[in-house]
Amino acid sequence: MLDRRAVQAIVFLLLLLAASVTDIKKRVVPDLLCMLIALTAAISFHPEYVWGIFIALPFLLAAVFYGGMGGGDIKLMAAAGLVLGLPAGIFATIVGLSLVLVYSVLFKICKKTQVIAVPLVPFLSAGCAVGYLIG
Repeated sequence: MLDRRAVQAIVFLLLLLAASVTDIKKRVVPDLLCMLIALTAAISFHPEYVWGIFIALPFLLAAVFYGGMGGGDIKLMAAAGLVLGLPAGIFATIVGLSLVLVYSVLFKICKKTQVIAVPLVPFLSAGCAVGYLIG
């Protein structure tokens, strides 16, 4: 029988996959997916993980002051932060943003054009998956 952590991992990873596919196809992250990810935290709840919601703060500040980032990215990271907690959430953010940076550089080198409007959720989801599995 699967324990709570294993069930949480399966549900969390499947929801991240669904969010990534939706962001690639439609360029949106449905609120329902973000709510379900947040509810996934209840499967194996740790009160200290609530601090993980603050991993969304840099994304919110970037959207407010610089634009170019959708609300779905912010909501996804806030929800994922509840599942990951603050240390794993910070790690996930670093991994996800590093992946999109590598992708953008390689795209620019190969295509010799400027990268425009890269969907961020697949990269953040990969970072969250790594953060969850390592954390």
